[in-house]
Amino acid sequence: MFSHLPQLNSIRVFEAAARLSSFKAAAEELNVTPTAVSHQITNLESKLSVTLFERKVRSVILTPEGERLAQVAHQALRQLSTVVEDISALHSVLRVSTTTSFAALWLVPNLVDFQSQYPDIQVEINTGEGLDDLKRDSRIDLAIRYGKMTDDEGTALVTEQFAAYASTQYLMDSENQLSSENQLSSENLLQNRWKNPDLSPMTWDRWCEHNGVQHRDCQVIEFDQEHHVLHAALAGQGIALLSSVLVQSALEHNWLVPYGKNCTLPGLTYYLLESPFSKQLRKVVVFKAWLIERLVWAG
Repeated sequence: MFSHLPQLNSIRVFEAAARLSSFKAAAEELNVTPTAVSHQITNLESKLSVTLFERKVRSVILTPEGERLAQVAHQALRQLSTVVEDISALHSVLRVSTTTSFAALWLVPNLVDFQSQYPDIQVEINTGEGLDDLKRDSRIDLAIRYGKMTDDEGTALVTEQFAAYASTQYLMDSENQLSSENQLSSENLLQNRWKNPDLSPMTWDRWCEHNGVQHRDCQVIEFDQEHHVLHAALAGQGIALLSSVLVQSALEHNWLVPYGKNCTLPGLTYYLLESPFSKQLRKVVVFKAWLIERLVWAG
């Protein structure tokens, strides 16, 4: 019945090249050489007696016939992947992309709860400040992003507040009493500097202005990662301006304590994007539900 169909592997290689518009990118995703991808595509074209790609100097473009095959190949492989993963007795691997700080300060400390509920799902975390394209890269199942989200972009998880935190030892050594005098003087103030210039800065100047706090003779120390700010505060180096989401674990262990009652600065939103290739899989559905439940009280 299906004897006229090409081999599944050639369809898989073609689908990746079509989706990524690149033989080189397809080779990286499939962990083979670009030459191997080119050979597979050429053999497929020969079997079908049709040209699937127009070869340009630095890119490839689908022909009309290639467009038709790409749509069907993508749908078929997605359905096949879903069924195989659902019926397989093997451990599922869930690949999550997120920022370095969110992974280090929230996801990893909380992941033991998810693993205890779903021991059959192995979670792999990919960190970085670059944005993975989930519509093109099938290797990522979910992306946890940070910033301002539009109404049609993903699922909102939690909107944070920025507040001041310090170690107990630092506060014992500090003569400043913000809660009674509403001022900061001669303190080391720790803050993060976003690598993404499109994000609204969360700085001590903005925090003080928002809360009517005066500050004088203070030294502001900047870091380029939020977990560096938190670790500096843990080391007693100053008062840190930190996300209410990312500071949770440090507060639960009494490593840091709040500094100044009810003085906060509205932050940005963590939101979730799901890959169109795997959004219906059980591993994605249960992780999304767990993430929303776990973060509902974290803002």
